Amino acid sequence: MLFLHEIKEMGMKHLEIRTIEQVKSLFHTTDNIQYVAFQHIDFNDVSTSKFDKSYSNCLFLGCILSQEFICKKLRDCTIFPSIDVPYTIFIPHLYTPHDLYAGYKIGSPDSFSHTFDQQVYSHYIAKGKETSDIKETLARRIHDHSISDALHDFLVSYEPTKLVAIMGGHNIARTDIGFLEIAKMSKTLTEQSYLMLSGGGPGAMEATHFGAWMAGRTESELLHAYEMLSEAPHYDHLLWLEKAFMVMERYPQHTFESIGIPTWFYGHEPPTPFATRIAKYFENSIREDGLLAIAKGGIIFTPGNAGTIQEIFQDANQNHYLTFGLASPMIFYNADYWTHSRPIYPLLTQLFEEGKYKNLILSVCNNQQEVLEQLAAFALSQQAE
Repeated sequence: MLFLHEIKEMGMKHLEIRTIEQVKSLFHTTDNIQYVAFQHIDFNDVSTSKFDKSYSNCLFLGCILSQEFICKKLRDCTIFPSIDVPYTIFIPHLYTPHDLYAGYKIGSPDSFSHTFDQQVYSHYIAKGKETSDIKETLARRIHDHSISDALHDFLVSYEPTKLVAIMGGHNIARTDIGFLEIAKMSKTLTEQSYLMLSGGGPGAMEATHFGAWMAGRTESELLHAYEMLSEAPHYDHLLWLEKAFMVMERYPQHTFESIGIPTWFYGHEPPTPFATRIAKYFENSIREDGLLAIAKGGIIFTPGNAGTIQEIFQDANQNHYLTFGLASPMIFYNADYWTHSRPIYPLLTQLFEEGKYKNLILSVCNNQQEVLEQLAAFALSQQAE
């Protein structure tokens, strides 16, 4: 908890309060509340001591406030009311799998359509992906801003070079050898204190978070969990989600985190429940650009097609212009795929050598150890600067 004098030292940056416990702690600290952003707080759950405080330059974002409290105490503050949509626009935290899949019942696959995630997606489609309804567009933008805010707050405790993303095809089946390879690599990286990131969907994305979920366990446990998942190979399989929850119940995770960053723009692809934190967006462009920007420790590109290739050149552009202050490694996993099947690696290498691209850190790897060496070398180079 920051104190008021610390807020002033931060240049009057608003202190964000997201829980009733934080409100109580703040009230215990001071009677003069300035530059505080209260987010999605029900002030009916706050004791009457709220009337004993003075408030100035505060923000109340989607809070539940009595008219009496507003009239008596909040004349020098800004109130942003909530909007009547089936999701919280001022969401104060990242989603969890249980948030998105609230309403799902194991043994009843049809209950998938009743989950919070699918209810929001149905609303999104009904209103239109590119809706002209100003109420809906405003709600979506505020929601996505809140998600970005929560995401960056969560990442503060991680070293930038420990933030690594894996990109790859969403159609990779759980039975594919590539799925298991990605899972093993992600498991090892997670155990070495990397925070694994992905687009949060199925395929290579799910393999990333499945591996992170199994961090700290034996290889035999990983293989057993993999066999369980393989009974529903593809995300359109009726039991795709159920098998994931069965693995999670059999092998609970309480130590390691990973972050999935999916979008309702591709809402037909279910978000993997193996990501312990989920930053789900409406606006795909914000989500894609943000994911690449966050992964300052490096990005591992596993085999993929249109979406993955787009992400490669988008990442190359960010690195070229040092958009976010540094260039991070672009690691191409599977040399044959990226030099022959999809010859992106030799093209980027040529463009870099010709000076058409600058600041690219390119490598091509065929196994986990080579990937680990590339990431470790980059982290070491950053420490030396």
